[in-house]
Amino acid sequence: MGANSEAVVVKRRVCSCSKDDFFPEESFKSWGNYVNAMIQTGPRFMNRVLTRSLEETELNEVKNRSQHEMKKTLNWWDLIWFGIGAVIGTGVFVFTGLEAREEVGPAVVLSYVVSGISAMLSVFCYTEFAVEIPVAGGSFAYLRVELGDFMAFIAAGNILLEYVVGGAAVARSWTSYFATLLNKKPEDFRIIVHNLSEDYSHLDPIAVGVIVVVCILTILSTKGSSRFNYIASVIHVVVIVFIIITGLVKSDSKNYDYFAPYGARGVFKASAVLFFAYIGFDAVSTMAEETKNPGRDIPIGLVGSMVITTIAYCLLAVTLCLMQPYKQIDPDAPFSVAFQAVGMDWAKYIVAAGALKGMTTVLLVGAVGQARYLTHIARTHMVPPWLANVNKKTGTPINATVVMLVATAVIAFFTKLGILADLVSISTLFIFMLVAVALLVRRYYVSGVTSSTNRNKLLMCISLILGSSIATAIYWATSKHGWIAYAITAPVWFLATLGLRLFVPQAREPKLWGVPLVPWLPSASIAINIFLLGSIDAKSFVRFGIWTAFLLVYYFFLGLHASYDTATESFQKRIIDENANIDRAKVPATNSSV
Repeated sequence: MGANSEAVVVKRRVCSCSKDDFFPEESFKSWGNYVNAMIQTGPRFMNRVLTRSLEETELNEVKNRSQHEMKKTLNWWDLIWFGIGAVIGTGVFVFTGLEAREEVGPAVVLSYVVSGISAMLSVFCYTEFAVEIPVAGGSFAYLRVELGDFMAFIAAGNILLEYVVGGAAVARSWTSYFATLLNKKPEDFRIIVHNLSEDYSHLDPIAVGVIVVVCILTILSTKGSSRFNYIASVIHVVVIVFIIITGLVKSDSKNYDYFAPYGARGVFKASAVLFFAYIGFDAVSTMAEETKNPGRDIPIGLVGSMVITTIAYCLLAVTLCLMQPYKQIDPDAPFSVAFQAVGMDWAKYIVAAGALKGMTTVLLVGAVGQARYLTHIARTHMVPPWLANVNKKTGTPINATVVMLVATAVIAFFTKLGILADLVSISTLFIFMLVAVALLVRRYYVSGVTSSTNRNKLLMCISLILGSSIATAIYWATSKHGWIAYAITAPVWFLATLGLRLFVPQAREPKLWGVPLVPWLPSASIAINIFLLGSIDAKSFVRFGIWTAFLLVYYFFLGLHASYDTATESFQKRIIDENANIDRAKVPATNSSV
């Protein structure tokens, strides 16, 4: 009987989940506890807004809540190829044609330069954090340390949205190029449901199938995913070189006669959408916890992959617009159709195969990154801690991986590509802006070191940088031909950044690798990210607002109380441990023979 009971207990532990796996905190032990927690929402919220996490907490205590360590198997070579695999995919193979045709013309190459500069500035900011705080949480962990729990949570929700929606967009584009490879139209593989809204009625079962395969690969091994990504990315790079060389041979300079038919506004409007083509590099920063030597490998991996990617994008954009007049570019599979148009039907199959490989690696690296984000968020109990578990055998966060990819598959099944691209760009630009703000705070404010006078100067300078950048973006979005406001907002931004440089001493120097030209570089990152936000359509902001409202509802009813209880318990345990250490230190040394 005893043996049978024991077997039953063991089976239940392995195969089932209890309430404590999802809501183990004191506030959820009973309805009475929950009511008391809701009554204390105000004080608890202020505590979470004002409390900043410690680097040591993120690196040790929070990381240890996953039960098992992630395996350190990656080096700078892996990270460069992860960066290339994460970024070069749907953005360049789909949106280059769409934006060139509808918004910007051959000047799409300038749009890539603008969005590339913005992405590179963000890469520098991410790199310093990833080197100093090498944990799976990426920007979520960085913001917890510098801007506090609440801002980190809002960013976390948008990080998750970015990955889910971005993955869904890539999966749907996979179907488009797969159709091209088989001489079919994308809609031939989709199920049309006329009772649904036009934006959500083109159901895509192939996108779901691709996501399932990627989920299995991601769960098995990070190093295995790295090897697959490396092989696929090498083939992908070969295809890109083929496109550029062969495409330029078939180029016609007359297609560049009308270089910028939509003017500067078209260039920046396209830049906001084409920023989608650069998202994914932040997934590389989440792999810092699995990197052997973060101080050396992460800067090389992140910066190196971004330089290669930007050059490739610009060359591909030039090639496409030289092959075809911009008004004749196909919006679904632009490169394949362009080769068909210049009489190289056979080449479209190579292009389509290369695009499919690129999109597969984007999905793979995105799946690796999004699972690690969710894992670290779950470690703080802002979402159920069941999602923080790391499998002992594989060293990967299986629960988080499956949950994120199920959400990605659902959205990919229903939602059209255009809606997904704009929504991802908003979330990404918002997060990158916050990381740049956090870097300024990190360099110029250290609790107990920075004086109240310097703290107030810092707050004023950051407020002016943000205010002038927002004013510039709003004026750009609302005024089609005016310029007078720029003569005010640009000098305010410049003087605020200069004031930060001259009148506020830096309170912290980077230990291993630091962003150059502080505060100018992070301040420029803030300005350009906010400016690009001003080029995105109003409907996308409405969807962004709805998502943020949902996040706030979840936070005030669940996330706030769970994270507050966890932080309180952690603080009390730390005090007990410190007192125990003090007591042990007071005990006089005794003879070992006693």
